[in-house]
Parts: sequence; C-alpha cells; structure tokens
Amino acid sequence: MAGDNTRDASNGFPHHTQKQLDIVIVGGSLGGLATALALKALPHQHNITILERNPTPLLHNQGAGIVAGGDTLRFFKRYDRCNRDLAVSSQRRQYLGKDGDIVHREDMVQNMTSWDLAYYILRANVDGVESKYCEVPVKNDTQDGGTAKHLHGHKVTDVEERGDKILVSFTTTDGSHDTMETDLLVAADGPNSTIRSLFSPAVQRTYTGYVALRGTIPEDAVSPTTREAFSERFTFFHTHGIQILAYLIPGENGTLEPGKRLINFVYYTNFPSPSLDEPSPELAELMTDVDGVRHRITMPPGKTDPKAWEKQREIAKQKLPPQFAEIVRATKKPFVQAVTDVITQTNEFLGGKVIIIGDALAGFRPHTVASTSQAAFDAMILADMIEGKVSRQEWKKETMAYARTIQKRGVDMGERSQHQDLPLEEHIKDRNLASRPREEEVWPGWAVKDI
Repeated sequence: MAGDNTRDASNGFPHHTQKQLDIVIVGGSLGGLATALALKALPHQHNITILERNPTPLLHNQGAGIVAGGDTLRFFKRYDRCNRDLAVSSQRRQYLGKDGDIVHREDMVQNMTSWDLAYYILRANVDGVESKYCEVPVKNDTQDGGTAKHLHGHKVTDVEERGDKILVSFTTTDGSHDTMETDLLVAADGPNSTIRSLFSPAVQRTYTGYVALRGTIPEDAVSPTTREAFSERFTFFHTHGIQILAYLIPGENGTLEPGKRLINFVYYTNFPSPSLDEPSPELAELMTDVDGVRHRITMPPGKTDPKAWEKQREIAKQKLPPQFAEIVRATKKPFVQAVTDVITQTNEFLGGKVIIIGDALAGFRPHTVASTSQAAFDAMILADMIEGKVSRQEWKKETMAYARTIQKRGVDMGERSQHQDLPLEEHIKDRNLASRPREEEVWPGWAVKDI
C-alpha cells in the first residue's frame, strides 16, 4: 500500500530528463487525455499508457457545457491538429430580473464548448479515435513524438515504489489482476481520485449544501424570446438560495451551425443535508434514480426519476424568469451533481514519481468555470517541466498556487451566492472575478517550502 510516504522532491524524479520514459496516466477523461497529448508531443518519444476504469472504449457524453478559458484555448492551439473550431463565442454577459427583463449587461467575449466535443478532439489527437466530431490528424513524424495507448476497463488498485520505478497494480473488467512498471505515474482520475486516496486517505470530498442541476436543449426547440435571451450571450439570474446561468454550446457531433447548437444551463439550488452519506429526504429523493438506485454525488443524464424532476420543474416555473423556466422545464435528460469541495496539500508523492493533477488535486466548484482550464494548464506545465523549459520548483509553485487560489475562490463564491443575501452588484463582481484570465492573477505568496 502506498501510504503517506512523501519524499523530498530533490531526491526523486528529475525536473527534466533526456531519456525516453514510460509514463502511466490514471484517468481517461479530459485531464488525462490533455496530459497524454502534451507528453506525447515531447521530443524524447515517451511511451504513454492511459488506464481508464470505465469498461467501455469511449466515455459517455457528460451532458455538460464548458467555458473554454484562456488556458483551454491555449492548450488546443498548441497541440490540436484536427483543424476545426472548438467553441461558440458569447459577446455579452447579462443578468435577468424575475420578470425576464435585462437588469444588467456588459460587453464581454467568452468562449463556450462542450465536454463531448473536447473529448473527441482529444481522442482523435491522442490515439486516433474516429468520430463525426473531427477528422483524425494525419500522422506527421515531425509532430508525432511518442506513443499513447488507451486501455479501458483498467481500474488501479495500488501503487508501490520499486527502486527507481513505480509498480502499478490494476484489475480489468474480466476480473483479472495485473501490474505494470512505469517511470512516472500521473493521477488524472478526478475528484474521487483513487491515487489520492492511496497517498492522502484523510482527504475527502465534502458536501456544500447545494446541487447543480444541468441540462441542454436545442436552440431551435424554444420560443423566440427565450432563444434571444441566450443567443451569443452568457445569461444569469440570482435570487436567495438559487442561481442559474445559461449559454450556447456546440450541438450534435460538435456542430457550430446556428439553429443546431444547444442551450446549456447550470442551475444551483440549495438542498441542506448533514452529508452525502446521510442525505436529507429531499436530497435522497433527487439522487435516487428511476431504478431505485441512490447515487452519492452525480446522477447521470437520463437516469433522474421523473417524479423528482417534476418537482424541480414546478419550482423552476415559480421562481425563475420565464426564459430560464422554459429551458429547465423542457429538458428531457437532466444531469444532477452535488457540489463538493476537495483539495490535496501536495501534488507529488514518492519523490515526484507520482504526480496528481486537475480535479484529483483540487476539485473546483463550478462557479469558477476553471476546471477544464486547470487540467489544460497542469498538462502544459508538466510537459514543460519534463522537457526542462521550467524548473521543478516553478512547476510546483505554479500548479499548487493555481489549485489553492481558484479552489478558495470557488468556495467564497459559492458561499456568497447560495447562503447569503447579496445585492446583484456583488454577484456581478464575483462572476467577473471568476472570468479573469489566470495570467492576470497575482498568486498569493506560496513558497515551495510551504507546499
């Protein structure tokens, strides 16, 4: 068992290397794929293996829109060779009153994409998966460095140090057990990270007292007034214990064609409860699916009990502006997520031979619109560190500062928006802060010795 045996970073994995490495990435969602693509592009032709525990070759659409921040766009510009546009552009941010009238507006360009489009672009680049979302890039010896192998149905169970190597133990969907040696293990296995639980078992996700109801609806399936409210606009509404936002994202197979895109909403609403393990009756009802199975944190699209969703549809009709009420009530396959907090104290173990990135390192509240950008940034700076473009100390300082600063920002935003009565001006200020590009941040004075 790995245990809590972090080593002094100076005695472990070097901050850069001139040799070919075997690298295992745990987790095959956006963070793991972004890391694989960045490392694959390095000149020393590293051998990369992604271990994804999901039993199917492709992950299913998570039914979620993504705000494509600066680091996300920078990542795709740097590594993507599919030659297609990634995002829908929003030109304005606006806030509605309860009657649906605009009460505040400001020009602000932001870019929105979808989880599934980002996923299939990454798979096309990483391991040549064909789809209707994008063309697989033509192999180019001057741009294609190492190899990347994606293994689904592989669940990591343990990690051990073996000399200068890491021994990774896993089970497969057929029930067999096996091991794999690697020079470097990168944990990109999300906020419920198995790797984090092995090295920092005391770190747990904690429930914040509210959930995010998510959904999408075709933009041509709503009334003209509602379509106008969300067309090329990032639109919000706030009231006590509730906030909701919506924007356009790519449609089926990633199309950006007007009329065929999707309106994506995120609807935060309070469900007070002692914990996720002891939910209130209201939260337990919402998180129990159509087959009677209770989910702890997420309810996949299409599994919500119609009776539980009907209650939310009626609440939406009563409490939301008509444009928001229409899209919530029209949603056929909602996706429910209990909002949680989690952050790890360090991003490396076993002398740096085990590294934790993205949501596994710090699970941001959705208000920050930064989870995908964090994954992209972590992937890029890790590749730069291994190549020797940034020092190991700078890599650690930057990734930990990003995790701590944005995680705290999300907590502050969530507590203010969901549990305090604030004037609209305060919500606007919080949202504008959340949209600030990372490079404009002044990181707190994190010192490496403090991390």
